[in-house]
Amino acid sequence: MAKLLSCVLGPRLYKIYRERDSERAPASVPETPTAVTAPHSSSWASVFWSISYYSSPFAFFYLYRKGYLSLSKVVPFSHYAGTLLLLLAGVACLRGIGRWTNPQYRQFITILEATHRNQSSENKRQLANYNFDFRSWPVDFHWEEPSSRKESRGGPSRRGVALLRPEPLHRGTADTLLNRVKKLPCQITSYLVAHTLGRRMLYPGSVYLLQKALMPVLLQGQARLVEECNGRRAKLLACDGNEIDTMFVDRRGTAEPQGQKLVICCEGNAGFYEVGCVSTPLEAGYSVLGWNHPGFAGSTGVPFPQNEANAMDVVVQFAIHRLGFQPQDIIIYAWSIGGFTATWAAMSYPDVSAMILDASFDDLVPLALKVMPDSWRGLVTRTVRQHLNLNNAEQLCRYQGPVLLIRRTKDEIITTTVPEDIMSNRGNDLLLKLLQHRYPRVMAEEGLRVVRQWLEASSQLEEASIYSRWEVEEDWCLSVLRSYQAEHGPDFPWSVGEDMSADGRRQLALFLARKHLHNFEATHCTPLPAQNFQMPWHL
Repeated sequence: MAKLLSCVLGPRLYKIYRERDSERAPASVPETPTAVTAPHSSSWASVFWSISYYSSPFAFFYLYRKGYLSLSKVVPFSHYAGTLLLLLAGVACLRGIGRWTNPQYRQFITILEATHRNQSSENKRQLANYNFDFRSWPVDFHWEEPSSRKESRGGPSRRGVALLRPEPLHRGTADTLLNRVKKLPCQITSYLVAHTLGRRMLYPGSVYLLQKALMPVLLQGQARLVEECNGRRAKLLACDGNEIDTMFVDRRGTAEPQGQKLVICCEGNAGFYEVGCVSTPLEAGYSVLGWNHPGFAGSTGVPFPQNEANAMDVVVQFAIHRLGFQPQDIIIYAWSIGGFTATWAAMSYPDVSAMILDASFDDLVPLALKVMPDSWRGLVTRTVRQHLNLNNAEQLCRYQGPVLLIRRTKDEIITTTVPEDIMSNRGNDLLLKLLQHRYPRVMAEEGLRVVRQWLEASSQLEEASIYSRWEVEEDWCLSVLRSYQAEHGPDFPWSVGEDMSADGRRQLALFLARKHLHNFEATHCTPLPAQNFQMPWHL
């Protein structure tokens, strides 16, 4: 009877993978995973519930206007609702009986219950052969698990990790009670916009209906990672209570030297590790750790900046303390909006070896203003700064290590005008802010002007033409930078170029811009080829 109840209340089982041999080559061709088809009634019920949830305010308003919310009308409606609940309970019981008569499901539920009681390596190995509703997956790593976190008071609290806070919009204004009352309506409006329309526009991948439509593709992507790449799935518990869905592919046992390096991938606003940018470093031979934003696929929560940073923190801790990678062997790779969590990680873990930002931007405000009416400028700016502040450039300037920016020359998402206007690409601003912070003397008036000319080049031929016009001597530039580093140390900002001629500053500025930014002739969502995944330049 207990087993029947477990089958009724148990999670949905999507696929059964064949037993995996840890000794086989990761690139071997898999057998087709077994699919366990469950009745679709629960799936349709969840879709119906999601539609009902989002349309409920309009439905209540309509019923109120028609007079259907009176007591005489509500009582008969409650009878219909009770009948519907009984039918749903009957369907759940039939589903449980169907599972109980299925030997594969009974074996799965036995393994799942055993793993919850004892998370031994053998139980986890057997459970990894199943793909099921991730809400029932046991937690593999806790944010407080590292001993250093328990002993230190400087680590994250349950309120979250530290973020850079925006400056007040009106500096110098006394924060009196009257001013607070005056600002209250604007703050309430900003909060409502951010938590309804704003968050879903910024992270469409968190919308349940979109995830439901993508479910077959996500399941197929998980099967590929598990079967072809011998990936290991894990659930991480962040400090805010959100559960983060991760996938790790270990290449340390291969002959490829880059397999000793771990690439942590940060996906875009509608990206999932199952079908996202993890494929690029995988094809390049690196060990890879992918994770899903809060509220995406198996991860819980909602993708606000604080939750995003909390999730990234536990992912990095998992990589160091459970997977056994040193920070010096970790590379942070991000695509698009993933640049926020990537720059936060580089700022908070300065010992990571490198960071690669593909099709990312400097700040969210200009991109938000691009898609909203001009009359909403004040509301949009206030809402972004208070609730959705993705300040990538500010965080990037706190990182001292090697950085590579990849700019899409036909990007239609992070340009503020049209894709053909390459100077409106916010990746340009990200590069300029980074160089101005690290090399302020070089990026003075002459250096800034010549780098802007170089950024206007829309093809490799134009880029090379500008570079050769100023007769950049790379050996001289390298010798100047190495001499400065040997004398003053590696920490930025540098004062190199302070006593240099205008021509010398131009050469250095162009040299540094070319080393920090590579062009990729493609649109925003085109997958980055493995040959374009290169380590950043460093002295």
